[in-house]
Amino acid sequence: MSLRLPQLSADPGAPFPSPEFALAEPDGLLAFGGDLSPKRLLNAYRSGIFPWYSDGEPILWWSPSQRAVFRTAAIHLPTRLRRSLRDSNWVVRMDTAFEQVIAACATAPRAGQAGTWITPPMQRAYLALHQLGHAHSVEVFDGSVLDGGRLVGGLYGLAVGRMFCGESMYSTESGASTVALAALARHLHARGWPLIDAQVPNAHTRRLGVETWPRRDYLHALAELLDCDSPPGNLANGFGEYPASVLASTAPA
Repeated sequence: MSLRLPQLSADPGAPFPSPEFALAEPDGLLAFGGDLSPKRLLNAYRSGIFPWYSDGEPILWWSPSQRAVFRTAAIHLPTRLRRSLRDSNWVVRMDTAFEQVIAACATAPRAGQAGTWITPPMQRAYLALHQLGHAHSVEVFDGSVLDGGRLVGGLYGLAVGRMFCGESMYSTESGASTVALAALARHLHARGWPLIDAQVPNAHTRRLGVETWPRRDYLHALAELLDCDSPPGNLANGFGEYPASVLASTAPA
C-alpha cells in the first residue's frame, strides 16, 4: 500500500492529495495514515474526502469516482411507510442523542458486513466534532420526551458549508432511519441547504431517490456550498421536536 498511496503527514492541517489522484481500484482510495483530529477531518470533508477503514488497518481516506447525493427537495418516502406515519406516534428530534445514535450505528447488523468501520476511535472523533458544533444527529423516538420515548432510529453526519455529509443511519423499527433522513432533508431544504452527501450508493438509498454524480460534479457543487459557510453549532436551531406524521404529507412521494 505504501508504495502506491501517499501517507499523510503528522501535521493535521497539511493538505490532502487531490481527489483526482485517487485509485481506480479500489475505487476512490486516496491516502493512508494521519489521525482523526477535528482539524484533519474537517479538512477532509471540505475536500470531498472521508475516512473508512476497519480495525487493524491504517486510517484510509477515500474520494470515490461516483458519489451518492440526495437533493433535499427530493427524498422519496415509500408509500407503505407514508401510510403508516399518518397514525404513528413517532417524533423526530435533532442533536439530543448524538452519542446514542453513533453507538447504535456502530452495532447495527448490516448485510454482507461482519464488523463495523465505526470503531471506538471513530466514535470518539465524531463525538468531538459534535461537541464543537460540526457533527449532528437526527433521532426518531417512539413517543415524545415527556412520555419517555424510546429511540428507534436515527442518523449522524457532518455539516460543512451548506452541505450535509451523511455518515451512517440505523433502525430498530422498520422505516425509522428513512424517517430520520426525510426529516433532515426537510430541515435542510427549509434553510436553503440543497444537498446531502451519501458517499456510496446502495440499493436502499437508490429507492429513496439518491443520485450518482461523477466525482468532478460533486466536488464542484461542494466548492460552491463551502463559499456560503454557516457558523458551527446552529444547525439544530428551529428543529425542535415534532411528530413524524408531518412527513407523510411534506416529503415527495
